[in-house]
Amino acid sequence: MDRDEWNERYAGRDLVWTAEANRFVVAELTDHPRGTVLDLACGEGRNAVWLAEQGFEASGVDWSGVALDKARRLAEARGVSPTFVEGDLTAWTPEGRTWDVVLLAYLHLPWTQMQSVLARASDAVAPGGTLLVVGHALANLEEGVGGPQDPAVLYGPEMVTSALPGLRIEKAEHATRPTPNGDAIDVLVRATRP
Repeated sequence: MDRDEWNERYAGRDLVWTAEANRFVVAELTDHPRGTVLDLACGEGRNAVWLAEQGFEASGVDWSGVALDKARRLAEARGVSPTFVEGDLTAWTPEGRTWDVVLLAYLHLPWTQMQSVLARASDAVAPGGTLLVVGHALANLEEGVGGPQDPAVLYGPEMVTSALPGLRIEKAEHATRPTPNGDAIDVLVRATRP
């Protein structure tokens, strides 16, 4: 989907996704030392807002201005002030090696573009920092429900880890996520910069 299609998708009054943080983000980052966090492809801001509520200095980037307007309203309603920036992640480059946590949740692009985004995300992680990647798994097409149905924008744990130069892989696995229609299969990768 292009930017206009995402803006149209987010145009309704209600949130497209829930206002609650993703279960894997909560599980992986609840006990993480506080610091700066960069939420790439933040959409309506649910993860960035939750992270700000937990005491992180949170920033989010997304190419949908409509989604970011919703993210700002959600943050205001919950009494936090993450920074939100409109940017196309296929071209936008975060400042290198400065973020304590970089989060990339459910961004799905053709693999060549995704590799570039992952490499820039990896480069943004500060020494001692963490990169967390969560997304719909390629295995979900046959073993799970929901998510994108185009295999060209899906990936597996080993694909993600191959695109993270300079990071130490702590976790790279398929994770099951219950949905109302059955279990979805996601990718969960956690890596740190030594």
